Amino acid sequence: MRSDIHILKEELSNSFAKNLLVKISLGHYVGIDPELKSIHVKPVLIKNQTKLSFTYRYKTRDIVKNYNLEECLDLISKYFNGIEFRVCTLMTTAKDLIFEFKPDGQMTMRTQSPSSTVGPDFLHDVQKNRAFIPTHEYLHLLGITGENGKVLAQAQDKHKQIHHYIEILSSVVQDLSKSELIKVVDMGSGKGYLTFALYDYLVNTLGMMVDFKGIETRKNLVDLSNLNAIKSGFHHLTFIESTIEEYPIDQMDVLIALHACDTATDDAIAKGIEANAQLIVVAPCCHKQIRKEMAASKVKNDVEFLTRHGIFMERQSEMITDGIRALILEYHGYVTKVIDFISEAHTPKNIMILGRKKKTLTVEEKEKIKSEIAAIKSYFGVRRHHLEKVIS
Repeated sequence: MRSDIHILKEELSNSFAKNLLVKISLGHYVGIDPELKSIHVKPVLIKNQTKLSFTYRYKTRDIVKNYNLEECLDLISKYFNGIEFRVCTLMTTAKDLIFEFKPDGQMTMRTQSPSSTVGPDFLHDVQKNRAFIPTHEYLHLLGITGENGKVLAQAQDKHKQIHHYIEILSSVVQDLSKSELIKVVDMGSGKGYLTFALYDYLVNTLGMMVDFKGIETRKNLVDLSNLNAIKSGFHHLTFIESTIEEYPIDQMDVLIALHACDTATDDAIAKGIEANAQLIVVAPCCHKQIRKEMAASKVKNDVEFLTRHGIFMERQSEMITDGIRALILEYHGYVTKVIDFISEAHTPKNIMILGRKKKTLTVEEKEKIKSEIAAIKSYFGVRRHHLEKVIS
């Protein structure tokens, strides 16, 4: 454990000295403060001196404090001890290092590709320097801000989620044309928080021409969202009452489906693939279909000791479900990326799958992916993934 702590502090010091440090994140908080959620650290430039800015994220507020490197190292050692925070992620432009305390108190370390290859921007005031500043009109209509434009106390998490969502998508929508009409379909738009935000970002920040449709089954939400779109002056944002399955396949450039339950995510992905969408973005939930098949087959394999426990079976089925979804997207010519998408309003961690259309695969490449999917299904006792059914 001492060795790993030493590695963490040494890597932090070196990356800071060489201006390679992007961010430090302390998560999986198990301490006694019921309001504290996480701590995020980034380098900032204050009065021509590089400091490390700590953002303490609580349920209803953020507290920011700035420290020098020595103070930062002491605080990291203090907070990351297995008693307060159990996971520390050190992100640099060269690599990511993830340190984690296991239930038995032992610390592990693993290395992965860098989350960002862009160096620190040294911006001190995040609020003033955000690339995306939402239009206050729709934020007020959706109950996020008051009449004075200030974020309401009970809507702080939702406001953060909007910015987190746009931050994720900002890097993948840059390839979309700014001279042609972009057709976006958001399947399962709900109350429209993220739908309005993405429309606002594409149109008012990036200057794109869009035809944006939100698909929702609840008529009251459809009617309210259409009214709010009109009041906000979002003339090319329309909400339609329909299920994902019943929505007709049409030309679309971007397909979005956030928190579509179980196989509804597969229905949405299939619509995007068949429409040859340039970008497919899904954040699945309620992974029931594959779990039922795994439980019914009772296949014997090397991880049976995990799948006999309910919570492990649930997590395993989630990974298998989404892993196959990513492979099927790749089979159809999409370059995929799977990341954490955190809904700060409800605090669960969700996986987001991003698929960007890049190329048509050769027969050999497709056969290799088909074989990989078949091997996964055989190993875990899965007869057929729902996405295979609806896309074939």
